Amino acid sequence: MNQEKMFCYQCEQTAKGQGCTILGVCGKTPDVATLQDLLVYMLKGLSQVTLEARKIGVETEEVNVFTCEALFATLTNVNFDPDDIITYIKKTAELREQLRKKIQSAGGHIDINSGPANLALEKTKEGLIAQGKRVGIKSDPATDPDLHSLHWLLTFGLKGVAAYAYHAYILGKKDAKVFDFVHQGLAATLDKSLGVNDFVGLVLKCGEINIRAMELLDAGNTETYGHPVPTKVPLGAKRGKAILVSGHDLKDLEELLKQSEGKGIYVYTHGEMLPAHGHPKLKKYVHFYGHYGTAWQNQQKEFAAFPGAILMTTNCIQSPMENYKGNIFTSGPVGWPGTPHVTGEDFSPVIKRALELPGFQADKEGKYVTVGFGRNAVLSVAGKVIDAVKSGHIKRFLLVGGCDGAKPGRSYYTEFVEKAPKNTVVLTLACGKFRFFDKDLGTIDEIPRLLDIGQCNDAYSAVKIAQALAEAFNVEVNDLPLSMVLSWYEQKAVAILLSLLYLGIKNIRLGPSLPAFITPNILKVLVEKFNIMPITTPEEDLKAIMN
Repeated sequence: MNQEKMFCYQCEQTAKGQGCTILGVCGKTPDVATLQDLLVYMLKGLSQVTLEARKIGVETEEVNVFTCEALFATLTNVNFDPDDIITYIKKTAELREQLRKKIQSAGGHIDINSGPANLALEKTKEGLIAQGKRVGIKSDPATDPDLHSLHWLLTFGLKGVAAYAYHAYILGKKDAKVFDFVHQGLAATLDKSLGVNDFVGLVLKCGEINIRAMELLDAGNTETYGHPVPTKVPLGAKRGKAILVSGHDLKDLEELLKQSEGKGIYVYTHGEMLPAHGHPKLKKYVHFYGHYGTAWQNQQKEFAAFPGAILMTTNCIQSPMENYKGNIFTSGPVGWPGTPHVTGEDFSPVIKRALELPGFQADKEGKYVTVGFGRNAVLSVAGKVIDAVKSGHIKRFLLVGGCDGAKPGRSYYTEFVEKAPKNTVVLTLACGKFRFFDKDLGTIDEIPRLLDIGQCNDAYSAVKIAQALAEAFNVEVNDLPLSMVLSWYEQKAVAILLSLLYLGIKNIRLGPSLPAFITPNILKVLVEKFNIMPITTPEEDLKAIMN
């Protein structure tokens, strides 16, 4: 008898390395998982209609942005509220019908007679869940396994692209070709005429488009808040009221800083918000104090112990939010049942709650970490770096970054960095760095051995650094003394991996485990073409890298 209540295998920590079938490891319930399946299916239909609208010049910007936001909501650890997902589902259908009418008014027609472009939604939550069960990951067992694998590799990559495109859009940056590809990719998974080779091409195209999405977000962040500069960030605390901001959204952080200024509240970062301290425009706020906690390892204890209000701006939490007694607020596409959601840019409820809570009763001294080594900062000392390499003082660069998670196996990354030879420089980005971000690795010729490039989307900066060094040494990127040791957890990491493959980067070590949605045949292709390797032990991998 089949005991599955759901099926989800989009993240690295999926149950038994195969798929969550009873309850998501992330805490996602079967109802939420099933409704998310229906939302993704409906977005595919909306994309089919959008592509038809684009052919005859019908404006689709509202649909473009909504598609990215709604797809973003289905990422791991973003939105667990079934009512929110239902709202997205219904809005998808509304926009689809509005577009259909616009197409007809413009003299066009839609030659799609079945599937999500025509699906009539049930009226009740129970009815929608029943529909979701019919369109989930396992809904078409007759599909060739390798083709099915590529369908979902593309879909999960598109989720990452959508997240970056959405963040870029709210900072005023957009590119029609990014939106167009999101629709093209979603619609392609419904096209029975496309085969394995077609989808290999689409998967690599997704990587190319993701580079553009990250470029847009990079431009939005740096033009709005300034290029990051090396900045020492305290890991302690100041006596006084407190707000903790986790996630990635710098715009929400800035608005909160504006609105909390002069109110006797200190604002702290958590998780991927740490790099925000390097942006000059954010540094100017005197109550923007430091960083509290890590990303995953001790998250429940850290959040439970934090004596102020907590704002979640994107996917960065695994444990149930109801554990934190009403002190957590969400914004953007983030949602959890019963958790207050900030509407618009009004953070007064968060500030009010922070003032009600005790805050820190005394100053707490802690370590300092340095952030802000984006491409401008690193390339400004490129000459010194090149000299250190030519002199043999720097033997190799190790890019150790990606997602963090709760699996014990992620201690590999801590050990890897601790055991890295003294003549190596560690570049890091994303929340994977919290396994070692406070380690003092010293310097080589005044160059810090640990360089924090920033958030996950700052993989764009890492690529630019690698390309600039390759040009300086007159070699290809793959010939640089650079090794990539990456951790993945969710779908933004999938998109970044596809970007690296599009760029032809080889010899990537990936862990803690390989994606459950990659079949042996597809993995074989990736290994043969790009020499992707699973991590082994820090000692074995370092020995292979340094030889």
